[in-house]
Amino acid sequence: MERQAQSNLRFAQPRIYPAYRTLDIQYEEEYELSWYFMHPKPRACCTQELVCEIKDWFTTVINAKTEKPRYVALASKAPGIFNLGGDLERTCLLIREQDRNGLLGYAMACVDTLLLNYSGLGQNITTISLVQGDALGGGLEYALSSHVLIAERGSKMGFPEVLFNLFPGVGAFSLLSRKIGAKAAEEMILGGRLHTAEEMHSIGVVDILAEEGQGEAAVYNYISEEERSCNAIRAFRQAKKCTNPVTFEELESVAKIWADAALQLRDKDLRMIERLIKRQSARVE
Repeated sequence: MERQAQSNLRFAQPRIYPAYRTLDIQYEEEYELSWYFMHPKPRACCTQELVCEIKDWFTTVINAKTEKPRYVALASKAPGIFNLGGDLERTCLLIREQDRNGLLGYAMACVDTLLLNYSGLGQNITTISLVQGDALGGGLEYALSSHVLIAERGSKMGFPEVLFNLFPGVGAFSLLSRKIGAKAAEEMILGGRLHTAEEMHSIGVVDILAEEGQGEAAVYNYISEEERSCNAIRAFRQAKKCTNPVTFEELESVAKIWADAALQLRDKDLRMIERLIKRQSARVE
């Protein structure tokens, strides 16, 4: 609520969209910017509902005749948390039921939404992720799919999937390897440890490092900077993706490998997942 109150002070009449269950969306005409703030329940993770609502809103933006944003920025309303990653409770249930179609369907819903974000909604829109707190697993994958990743000091990021004998299957290696190289990406994914925003900025994962509490200001500052050379920046961004694009076919193939690997997890791996679910739940109580 504090974040929204600050924004309301800056802009006298922000346009509020009809409420989703897991998203708050606000349009700021001065910057031609649409914010979408996540607040999934019962845990701050990539629930099926959150993924579908983001995709639904993206479709609304794509089809809009008026108030077409030039920028969309993702942030979270959960204190200290950007997003804790995949819906482990759903994943664990599907594994125990040996439901490959369910696992793959969930992964592909995430892929579809991630690719829309990666492509600027197919509209040459600049996508921004603002990390204020922990961004783990699938949450970090989604943040990486934005054109610009801004993180506040003190935030932590990483891929913990290897701790329960799996790997992040919705774009982590595809996106990271293009940003920091294949070797560094592999080490980060298989290392399983958390990294500070400062570390991630030093190796090029985070594009802009903001002081704690100044993340939103960094978003506005970035937009002002891009607008000075927007034709060059946006054209170069498109050209860069021509050289080594992340494709649907690539992510689909990875998602299938992930689903098959998930079905091979042992009881001790699933018990680890269940412990992580309890930790996630404790953080939002």
